[in-house]
Amino acid sequence: MEYVSNSPASAVRLPKWQAVAALALGLAVVFAAGFATPSALHNATHDTRHAFGLPCH
Repeated sequence: MEYVSNSPASAVRLPKWQAVAALALGLAVVFAAGFATPSALHNATHDTRHAFGLPCH
C-alpha cells in the first residue's frame, strides 16, 4: 500500500546572499548580451553548440 500525503508543500526560503547572487548573475548575463556585438553572440552560441555536440550550419 502506498502512502500519499495531502499536506501543502512548504515554501523554501533562500538565504539573502543567494538571492542577491542570482540577481547579480542574471543582470550580468542580460547586460553582457545587450552590449555584445552580433558576431560575438553568434560565435559564443556557435561554440556552445559544438561543445554540446549539437549540429549546426
